[in-house]
Amino acid sequence: MRADAPVEASADGGRRVWLHHGSSISQGSNAETPTGTWPVRAAREAGVDLVNLGLSGSALLDPFVARALAEVPADVVSLELGINVVNADLMRVRAFAPAVHGFLDTVRQGHPYAPLVVVSPLWCPMHEQTPGPGTFDTEALARGQVRFRATGDPGEVAAGRLTLQVVRRELAQVVAQRGECDAHLYYVDGCELYGPGDHQRWPLPDRLHPCGQAHGAIGARFAERVLNAQGPSSAG
Repeated sequence: MRADAPVEASADGGRRVWLHHGSSISQGSNAETPTGTWPVRAAREAGVDLVNLGLSGSALLDPFVARALAEVPADVVSLELGINVVNADLMRVRAFAPAVHGFLDTVRQGHPYAPLVVVSPLWCPMHEQTPGPGTFDTEALARGQVRFRATGDPGEVAAGRLTLQVVRRELAQVVAQRGECDAHLYYVDGCELYGPGDHQRWPLPDRLHPCGQAHGAIGARFAERVLNAQGPSSAG
């Protein structure tokens, strides 16, 4: 790094620090600008400092990610979970809830009293009832378009394959169970941030990631419901 004047860290503005982890949707895929991602929009609207650890294709409940989150100082922590587990066809329903419990245990070790918000998957028609894996639509690629498609068999959901509907149910149950002894744990249904009605208005351009306008709406809703002065408002 080169500079023509002294360089020093910016002064602490006294604002709350929001630590967020999620998928490429949280990282900002299909946003129109770096500051147009929904986490940035939410942080700006709520007046908080954002630490965004969105990992494209990699919000997979890895233990090392939970340890990294536990070590970052923060006043509020949120986790957007589920879509990558489904489109990677990573695990079955038997393993999912225990993996979430373990992930939350580790994050809680570093943030024992901070509001911890679990955000379930946003609405995504291709994976609502169809398991992964997700892949590129090669026919669309041949037309010069980037599209994704689900390749799993809906008939295998009964055998434990994961869909977004199953993931939302499991996440809600995990938060409800843990909420009995964790008063600062909250659940936000991702469909309240981007749901079927929003999909009619702002369809997913590639069938997976929200468009720029949808990012704005998601950010505004998250700021209102989670990052407001009273703290998270959608308790599980």
